[in-house]
Amino acid sequence: MPNFDYDLFVIGAGSGGVRASRIAAGLGANVAVAEERYFGGTCVNVGCVPKKLFSYAAHYRDDIIDSRGFGWDIPERSFNWGTLLTNKNKEINRLNIIYKSILEDNGVAVFESHAHIVNSHTVAVNGQLISAKYILIATGGWPWVPDYQGSEHVLTSNDVFHMETLPPRFLVVGGGYISVEFASIFTRLGSETTLSYRGDQLLRGFDGDIRQFITKQIGREVNLRLETEIVKIAKNNNGLRVFFDSGSELEVDAVLSATGRTPLTAGLGLENVNVELSASGSVVVNNRFQTSEPSIFAVGDVIDRIALTPVALAEGQIVARALFSDWFDVMSYKCIPTAVFCHPNIATCGLTEEETLNQGIAVDVYTSTIKPLKNTLSGNEEMGMIKLLVEQSSDRVIGVHLVGPDAGELVQGLAVAMNAGATKQQFDATIGIHPTFAEEFVTMRAKRKNKN
Repeated sequence: MPNFDYDLFVIGAGSGGVRASRIAAGLGANVAVAEERYFGGTCVNVGCVPKKLFSYAAHYRDDIIDSRGFGWDIPERSFNWGTLLTNKNKEINRLNIIYKSILEDNGVAVFESHAHIVNSHTVAVNGQLISAKYILIATGGWPWVPDYQGSEHVLTSNDVFHMETLPPRFLVVGGGYISVEFASIFTRLGSETTLSYRGDQLLRGFDGDIRQFITKQIGREVNLRLETEIVKIAKNNNGLRVFFDSGSELEVDAVLSATGRTPLTAGLGLENVNVELSASGSVVVNNRFQTSEPSIFAVGDVIDRIALTPVALAEGQIVARALFSDWFDVMSYKCIPTAVFCHPNIATCGLTEEETLNQGIAVDVYTSTIKPLKNTLSGNEEMGMIKLLVEQSSDRVIGVHLVGPDAGELVQGLAVAMNAGATKQQFDATIGIHPTFAEEFVTMRAKRKNKN
């Protein structure tokens, strides 16, 4: 066997790369990582973590207003963007240090530099060639902006976490996770916020009833422009003038383009090896996360699976254990819970009703629209919604969808039950906690059948 400098060389120190490195090193492998931007990847630096901190800030606005109905008198209400930004940066810097320490404490060699692949067992870093038995690509994704006149003036989700000031007038473009979250956040922090999307309902791919419901709820606070696209942006003395395909115009101070992300493969040297890319630019892998080049693997947002941090963590662990131990498992992408931290929150696990119809699964559908108890005194008109999909042949709950406060916290526990095969009868036999929003999951009785 040839001698290699390392058993595993990982390109990218985000969630998947760090997890794979730590596990592999713990199993006795000699591991190195190259990271050219920031430790922790998108999630820690310009994704999940800072976004959730901003979401907390936005929720405080609602809490302050709601408190009046409960006897609290808070006469002066102001928000300081600089304070939020400073405290966010402190926390992200702390996490950067922790992620780097995880690597170093496990004996992983760290290269704070760009790395590109020279051949199937060699990478170039800082002008030196380093050999490895295996190479793992974990570079994640990058925001994508459509090409139109003036598109150079837009911000991406990477940029909004570093804005020096909060724009008074904000246009958010897109209908997915990132756009609905930021539109909800910025309108509550004080920006006059407009959300434009080419579709007629937000959050394509989510359950149809949930999409319809959340579009209405977000429209209560955010100026919605649906079924419309930008054709041009022009800069002027007053900010940015945005021209839409409908012929309408809008003047704003900033535009956030949240129109999707693409796998970050540029500059990796993939042209030097036999690594297949899909039409979308993602790295094609098998169920072992192995590319068409046998010594090269890939995990996380750079492959075309599910772009979620916990998924990347699981994928990285599978690769490390498969390469450096006798253990191997196939990653299951069924029943993965996820949350959208818009206002109100959304969380979901399992199939949508549309997916059950496409797969020919006969289900009973349970839905309930709820006014949270808190809102009876607060005067807040925000509503919640719960939807359960129950397979008729087995009585198993195969889809859970929730719009409401702390949705992610609620659905995480339900995901455990669903992965354990919980039935509707078992849901019904469970005593609810009263009065809570969550008790609605075990008290739903009215049902309808889907169209199968």
